[in-house]
Amino acid sequence: MTAARSLQRMIHVGCKQLGLDADTRRDLQLVATGKASMADMSEVELQKVVEALKKRGFKTGFKPGSKGRCPAAPRGDLRYAHVLWRILGEAEAIRVPGRDGLNAFIRARFEGHWSFVPIDIDALRDPDQISDVTRALKDMCRRAGIPT
Repeated sequence: MTAARSLQRMIHVGCKQLGLDADTRRDLQLVATGKASMADMSEVELQKVVEALKKRGFKTGFKPGSKGRCPAAPRGDLRYAHVLWRILGEAEAIRVPGRDGLNAFIRARFEGHWSFVPIDIDALRDPDQISDVTRALKDMCRRAGIPT
């Protein structure tokens, strides 16, 4: 496989990780390189797109299958959101426990309120958005009678 093809694959993985659709990907590519199509880009330009994805939160070293667990969230406030979701799951206050359930909750709850909702909570970087998630989870705990 050529280096250019590897970079194209990495871009597709990054877009999937961040929840970007094809149109958004092309817009990002256009801003980063002036070209909308990866087929027209050089390796240097493809690398610029990868760097633009990293600035949005793409993690290239993310390996969900390693040791049966995902790596710990990069920020303490994100780890707290994971803990609150786990507590809600243990109390059977939610239908889908685990990381997939938390990500689905965030998409369902905040998709209309935020301009961009990542596919995974650990890609969040905006403190206000993280605070929104934590506040919503604390409210769910309170309604379920779970102390936080």
